Amino acid sequence: MQLRRTAWVLMASIGLAVGVAGCNSQTLTNAQTPQVETPTQSPERQPDVVYVPTPQTVVDEMLALAKVTKDDVIYDLGSGDGRIPITAAQKFGARGVGIDINPERIREANENAQKAGVTDRVTFLQQDLFQSDFSEATVVTLYLLPELNVKLRPQLFKQLKPGTRIVSHDFDMGDWKPDQVVQTQEGSTIYYWVIPEQIPANLRNTDSNT
Repeated sequence: MQLRRTAWVLMASIGLAVGVAGCNSQTLTNAQTPQVETPTQSPERQPDVVYVPTPQTVVDEMLALAKVTKDDVIYDLGSGDGRIPITAAQKFGARGVGIDINPERIREANENAQKAGVTDRVTFLQQDLFQSDFSEATVVTLYLLPELNVKLRPQLFKQLKPGTRIVSHDFDMGDWKPDQVVQTQEGSTIYYWVIPEQIPANLRNTDSNT
């Protein structure tokens, strides 16, 4: 009887030890399991301009000046929250592409496109606009700075087809004279150009070989 009781106590002790060891092993495993973090994409470089959205009334006037239709492909270079491509898709049925270097702006633009119900017609790309291909555009919209417009000018001549319309909020393109300038009631200036068959004579030395 004493032998049986001793054997039972011994087995119970072994079982308890195994149970404790199992708990310690599980706890150690959980502690050692690495936490998977969702990667956040950072800008390729710092944005060239501080983000300031174009007022919606100015967006409407820019698209009206460019005579946007459902057959157009709008490229907004520095697209921010996406309001220009989204408006072009909503009001005119055009297809829009927004390019911005800041991933936060791209996320915001995609959310706005989803809310507007135009994700089938609008795309947003996190890219450096000075490295981007926008050759399929029939309309290009800008709200940059004068020096950035001038820096971008050779790309516009190189990539865009003759007849492509360009609309810029508030800033011109230096020696490339606009075809039209419109003053809005809100105090903004809208500049409008059409890509010509040939680079203007006064720009050939500066823009043709870039």
